[in-house]
Amino acid sequence: MKASRVRWLVILSAVVVLGGSYYAWKIFAKPGLPAGIASGNGRIEATEIDISAKTPGRIKEILAQEGDFVTAGQTLARMDTEQLDAQRRQAEAQLRRAVISVDTAKSLVVQREAEREAAVAVIEQRDAQLDAAQRKFARSEQLVKTNAVSQQTYDDDFANEKAAKANVNAARAQLAAAEAAISSAKAQVVDAEAAVDAAHAAIESITADINDSVLVSPRDGRIQYRVAQIGEVLSAGGRVLNLVDLGDVYMTFFLPTAQAGLVKIGAEARIVLDAAPQFTIPAKVTYVADVAQFTPKTVETEEERQKLTFRIKAQIPPELLRKYIQQVKTGLPGMAYVRLDPAAEWPASLSRTPAE
Repeated sequence: MKASRVRWLVILSAVVVLGGSYYAWKIFAKPGLPAGIASGNGRIEATEIDISAKTPGRIKEILAQEGDFVTAGQTLARMDTEQLDAQRRQAEAQLRRAVISVDTAKSLVVQREAEREAAVAVIEQRDAQLDAAQRKFARSEQLVKTNAVSQQTYDDDFANEKAAKANVNAARAQLAAAEAAISSAKAQVVDAEAAVDAAHAAIESITADINDSVLVSPRDGRIQYRVAQIGEVLSAGGRVLNLVDLGDVYMTFFLPTAQAGLVKIGAEARIVLDAAPQFTIPAKVTYVADVAQFTPKTVETEEERQKLTFRIKAQIPPELLRKYIQQVKTGLPGMAYVRLDPAAEWPASLSRTPAE
């Protein structure tokens, strides 16, 4: 009798425990999603941008700290430009020298062209002298046959005619030399002008490096990490700060093949963060992987990890991010819900969003 009572008490206790467990499950169990809606867990992510030095140098100033909100175009850091400033002064001096060389070369062209004109005038003079010498020699050649002139006169006129020809040839050679000198002088002008262009290009290049030594924010965001310190020497591409673009925030999650195949680019999504389950964040699907992969280890059960899944990105609207930019934080875990069927209705817990 006593043993029977104990047995009944044990059975009654078990019923009470099971009944209480069932009641607790009914109260706290997560309601199932309606057909046409799928979900997956993930974390809030954002595009990260490294603020880096373009050229090697020493950090002179860092004007932003970790956690600071910055805007596009805001100066974040400055590199030491003392050496670049010296290089620019040197390039500017070379430019002045090149400009002077152009003027000198152009003056030389003018001089050589004047020499050519003089050579042309000399040729005309020598041609006239040659014509006179030839005429005189022709007369002497006729008169010497009748002894009207002496042999000496004939010989002198013959020599004068030959000398006049030589003088013409020499004048023509001087003209050719003058024309060659003009071409050389013009080549010097081209070379000097090229030196001017090269000096301008050097100045522009150095000026660009000096401008790039002022590191500015490419877009609105928040400083996540300060990678280097003032006074450090960085190589080209050395990182100074790490910026999170708060205009490009999304959650990456995974869905099994059967569900991922129904997700469309642009499909409506909802994000619920563990830290703020009372808020539903609207989003849109902007990416669906075209290659399947094993579910990452952040999924708890081994059975789930054996399934092939597709990575999906749910993008939060930029206008909503700008409205709540102070509250935006990356790395927060949560759940993403996506509408597989455009006709499916969101459950009441996911129907209202901050945008509404």
